[in-house]
Amino acid sequence: MVGTTSDWEDELGRWLKPFLDCLGHKARRRMCPLYVSGLIGPGDRKSVQPMASRLAPGDYDQLHHFIADGVWDAAPLESELLIHADRLVGGKDAVLVIDDTAMPKKGNRSVGVAPQYASTLGKTANCQTLVSLTLARGEVPVMVALRLFVPESWTSDPARLKRAGVPVEQRVARTKPEIALAEIDRVMAAGVRFGCVLADAGYGLSAPFRQGLTARGLVWAVGILGRQKVYPAGVKLIFPIAGRGRPRQRHIPDLLSMPSEDMLADAKWKNVSWRLGTKGRLQARFAAVRVRIADGPPQRIKDKGQQHLPGEEAWLIGEHRSSGEKKYYLANLPAEMDLRQLAATVKARWICEQAHQQLKEELGLDHFEGRSWHGLHRHALMTMIAYAFLQHRRIAKAGRKKKNQRAATSAKPAGRAQRHRRSHSSATSSAVSALQKTDQRSAGVNRSAKVVLVRCSS
Repeated sequence: MVGTTSDWEDELGRWLKPFLDCLGHKARRRMCPLYVSGLIGPGDRKSVQPMASRLAPGDYDQLHHFIADGVWDAAPLESELLIHADRLVGGKDAVLVIDDTAMPKKGNRSVGVAPQYASTLGKTANCQTLVSLTLARGEVPVMVALRLFVPESWTSDPARLKRAGVPVEQRVARTKPEIALAEIDRVMAAGVRFGCVLADAGYGLSAPFRQGLTARGLVWAVGILGRQKVYPAGVKLIFPIAGRGRPRQRHIPDLLSMPSEDMLADAKWKNVSWRLGTKGRLQARFAAVRVRIADGPPQRIKDKGQQHLPGEEAWLIGEHRSSGEKKYYLANLPAEMDLRQLAATVKARWICEQAHQQLKEELGLDHFEGRSWHGLHRHALMTMIAYAFLQHRRIAKAGRKKKNQRAATSAKPAGRAQRHRRSHSSATSSAVSALQKTDQRSAGVNRSAKVVLVRCSS
């Protein structure tokens, strides 16, 4: 970052104006920049009390009321965030990454806290889980949605839900894929542009989720487990000849389904490198075949009992890592895509993990100490707004640096042609490269202003 603290705070005030216009009351319009500044600024703890003590000791009550108890609608600010995100990284070559992130938390009074799998810990623990949507282009992510998953231990206890302030419409049991589809609808309704939806196996295993994406006309690539059943792409539905009794009334496939790992056992595996990481080229062995997913209506097939009929045609992609780990994916990407393009697409999901880490470590996503539904979601919204502002600032700086470099180059007298032609790179990649060299000597802005776009080695 370049400039003094007042420089970035002044810029933040201007950048936040569309958000503040949505808040109405002047006290809320004053508290919102204060809260976002506290998330971006120095300090290890980003909960209300430490931020108030650093920025405005006399405003603790108002700051707490703004985030936890104030009567205001977050939806207009969420819509404004989508507009900013689309402006920053939206486009046909952008991806929308679906995932979730766990925030360990003790006790049982905070909304949504229950024993559940925490990916950050690699085990089941007492935590809150937020379903996340990340819009990304190149290697530049912007978080656009964080929505709490409410476990069954909560949805079965109306008194508990009411005490935590969970809205009436949110008091029904919903799976994470169902929450994700609802958020995708909200993103699409706002006109956000993206070319492909990505998700890990926690969502890809859900046939209704995959079918929901297809029904919305979306291109998708999702993780699955090796036991997911698929059919060869050439499978046909036939009427078998009955040996006795009445003729069959329904079609059955002429080939049996098999686990994905078996389908790829005899495939041609190739070493594929999909991008440059911090430790060199990232590569693994990949294979891909066209299949039909066994997620159609269930039906009895010969002596095999109930089996799912063939569904839509898709790519089945396998990955064998040097560590020995094996991963599998399904994607309804175009049939003409080559293996490297397929690998690069399924591996683009890593960017959301980087965003989760930065939101927690640098902007205090998991520092909220309140217990209510509204407080948690407002805090999460403020962290996303802060993150989007930092991305805006870096992209703008990278653009200026690139423009200056072009101007300096054009000012040089014509000379001897270069012996080696430079490789082509996209505008986004150039921006990221420049962002990684951001001046780290700025005073008054904590290290969150310096690492948001550092490339992850995943």
